[in-house]
Amino acid sequence: MNNKRVNPAELKNEEYCYLTTTGRKSGNPHEIEIWFGIDGSSLYLLSGGGDESDWVRNLRVNPNVTVRIAKHTFAGTARIVGDVKEELTARHMLAGKYQGWKEGQSLSAWGRTALVVGIELKPDLRVLKELGDL
Repeated sequence: MNNKRVNPAELKNEEYCYLTTTGRKSGNPHEIEIWFGIDGSSLYLLSGGGDESDWVRNLRVNPNVTVRIAKHTFAGTARIVGDVKEELTARHMLAGKYQGWKEGQSLSAWGRTALVVGIELKPDLRVLKELGDL
């Protein structure tokens, strides 16, 4: 058994994460595969569908989510990013990771207009269960 707690930032180069929200009407878990960026313990997502995306509608009703990256699952609290500096940092991070954006270039339409969602991650749930902390 490996009791090392995983720092989410160590997983920033993974291709996708899997976000699970709670259905706003059904109460059932809903998982999507989505691109992501990580800065410290904050994970960022861009919703190309803005407020119309089901996962965004779900997290507006219940911000408690789980995020799986590779074999690691984190609990988190989601929010719509309102701070302009944080929003721009997230846009640049995701556009750089997935579209090759570099300083001095224009952002794509997705990078400029998608709704920025931030998730404050808590420690790896699997590790906490192994340690008996849950």
